[in-house]
Amino acid sequence: MKSPNRFGLLRDALKGVEQDYTKIGIKTGIFLLAVPMILEMVMESLFAVVDIFFVGRLGEHAIATVGLTEAILTIIYSVGVGVSMAATALVARRFGEKEYKKAGTVAFQLLLVGTIASFLMGILGYIFAADVLLLMGAEEEVIATGTAYTRIIFAGNTAIMLLFLINGAFRGAGQPHLAMRTLWLANGLNIILDPILIFGLGSFEGLGLVGAAWATTIGRSIGVIYQLYHLLNGQHRLVILRDNLKIKLTTLRKIISISAGGMGQFLIDSAAWIILTRIAAEFGSAAVAGYTIAFRILLFSLMPAWGLSAAAATLVGQNLGAHKYFRAELSAYLTARYNFFFLAVVTLLYLIFGDWLVSIFTQQAEVIAIASKGLKITVLGYIFYAVGMVMVQAFNGAGDTKTPAYINVGVFWFIEIPMAYVLAIVFQLEVVGIFISIAFCHSLHAMIALWFFRKGTWKVVKV
Repeated sequence: MKSPNRFGLLRDALKGVEQDYTKIGIKTGIFLLAVPMILEMVMESLFAVVDIFFVGRLGEHAIATVGLTEAILTIIYSVGVGVSMAATALVARRFGEKEYKKAGTVAFQLLLVGTIASFLMGILGYIFAADVLLLMGAEEEVIATGTAYTRIIFAGNTAIMLLFLINGAFRGAGQPHLAMRTLWLANGLNIILDPILIFGLGSFEGLGLVGAAWATTIGRSIGVIYQLYHLLNGQHRLVILRDNLKIKLTTLRKIISISAGGMGQFLIDSAAWIILTRIAAEFGSAAVAGYTIAFRILLFSLMPAWGLSAAAATLVGQNLGAHKYFRAELSAYLTARYNFFFLAVVTLLYLIFGDWLVSIFTQQAEVIAIASKGLKITVLGYIFYAVGMVMVQAFNGAGDTKTPAYINVGVFWFIEIPMAYVLAIVFQLEVVGIFISIAFCHSLHAMIALWFFRKGTWKVVKV
C-alpha cells in the first residue's frame, strides 16, 4: 500500500489514487471507497436540508409542493437508481476481471439507456404536472403555485438521471472521488443559487418557488458536464473511447435485466412512499409539511450511511469478478459493522436534539410537533436499517437486484402500507401512525435481507 498511515489513506481517498480492490486490505479498501462516498452523500443530504430551509420560508404550501412533487419524482429516481445499480455491478465486475475496455463499452450503453428513458419521462411530466399534484391530493393553492415548479423539475430530469447512472459507473470502477466531486459541484451550485433565485439579489427580485427548481436543474446539469469530461478525457481506467461507441445488444440486455430489479426495488419503495405521502395529505398541508421536513432531516444521516454502504457494492462486485468469494462476503460484513456504529450514534443525537433540529426549518407549532415526533419515532429502527442497507448494496453489487426487490414487495406493499393506513386512519393516530409503520417495517426489511444474504446465492449470479 502506497500510504500506510491514516492521513496518507485519507489523502489517497480524497485525491482519488486508483487501487486494485481485489488485492489491497479489505479494511483499507472500505476506507478508501467509503470516505469519498460518505462525503458525496453528505453533500446530497446537505442540499436536501438547505433546499427545504429556503423553501420553508415561502410557507407550508411551498413545502407541500416540494414534498408532493418529490413523491412522484421518486418514479424517475427509481429508473436512475436502477440503471446506476446496473452501472456499478457491470463496471465493478469488468474491473475485477481487468477488462477495462469492456467497462467503457458498458458506460456508453448506460448513457444511451439513461438519456432515452429520461427524455420520455420528462415530456410526460411536463405535460401532466398539474394533474400529478392533483392526483397526490394537493390543495388548490398548492396546485396554483406549484405547477410551474413541478414542470421545471420534470423537464430537467435528464440531468438527474445521468447524475445517478454515471456516478454508479464511477463507483463500480473504484473511482468514488469523481462521484464525490460531481455532487459537491452540482449541489454546491444548488445551495448558492437557491437563495439568489428564490429571494433575489440586488435589483433581481427572485422567482420564488420556481427559483428553487431552476437552481436544482442548473446545478445538476453542470455536474453532468463535469462527469462527461472525466468519462471522455482518457485520464482514468474507465473511459469511453471511439471504439466503445457501438450499440451492444448483449450488454443492453444485461443492463435492462439488472436495472429492472434495481428499478423494481426503488419503484416498490417509491410506490409505498407515494401512498404514505397520500395518506399524510388526508390531514392537510401542515401534516405534509411536517412529514417532508422530518424526512429531509433523516436523509441528512441516511445518505452518508448509504455512502458507506455503497463501498460494499464495489468491493463485492470487483471481488466476484476476480473469483474471490470469501473477500466479497467479508467486505459486506465489515461494512455493516461500521454502519451499525455510525447510525447508533446518530440515533442518540436525534433523540436528544430532535425538537431543536426541526425548529430550524419552520416556526409553525403544528408542523414542528408533527416533524419532531416523526423524527424520534423513525430513528428507533436505525440500528437495524444500518445492517440491512449494506446487505442490499451487496446484493446489488453482485448483480442480484431481484432478491431485494422481492423483499421490498413483501415488506413495503403487504405490511407497511396496510399497517400505516390502519394506524393513521382506523386508529386515528394520523401522521404518527405512518411513522410507526415506517420504523417497524424498515427494521423488519433489514433482518430479512440479512437472512437472504447469509444463504449466499448472490455469489453465483452471472453479469
